[in-house]
Amino acid sequence: IDEKHVLEQNDREKALSCKMVLSMDLQRCQCFIEKPGAVDEPPKQFTFDGTYYIDQATEQMYNEIVYPLVEGVTEGYNGTIFAYGQTGSGKSFTMQGVSEPATQKGIIPQAFEHIFESIQCAENTKFLVRASYLEIYDEEIRDLLGSDTNQRLEVSPCFLDKLNRLRCIRRSQMYYCSLVSTAR
Repeated sequence: IDEKHVLEQNDREKALSCKMVLSMDLQRCQCFIEKPGAVDEPPKQFTFDGTYYIDQATEQMYNEIVYPLVEGVTEGYNGTIFAYGQTGSGKSFTMQGVSEPATQKGIIPQAFEHIFESIQCAENTKFLVRASYLEIYDEEIRDLLGSDTNQRLEVSPCFLDKLNRLRCIRRSQMYYCSLVSTAR
């Protein structure tokens, strides 16, 4: 059975009589966007590796998408978690979450725990863990661990080399990186 979800409108959107233009087919990992007022146009269709509705816990997303990525990182592969979306769409909450309930712990703290648990269990293997934290907003890149978080980084083949990196021996140091970056 294909289950299609339509996102709920918030109070402001209801008061402004906004029309819902996004729907999702979770089974097929597809999102559909309708052009307002274009009744005869079919909706734009996008297919992703995973789609998650508002009522699904971050824990589920972590287990299905991020867990395998972090496992690869602990085996020596590079991994990136990229949150993209409109302001107010839930990127920060999904990435950082809250400590309680555990099902709403963000992807970042779950990844920290996962990495350091894997390191503890590894035998005859050395790990070097470094953390960087950047933001891309309005096509501007900022180093959130830098001394001047308002300084723009120029996009170049090696702009990542200019990012501040904190060497992390303990999970708490990585958690500190996320706290410092969000406090700015």
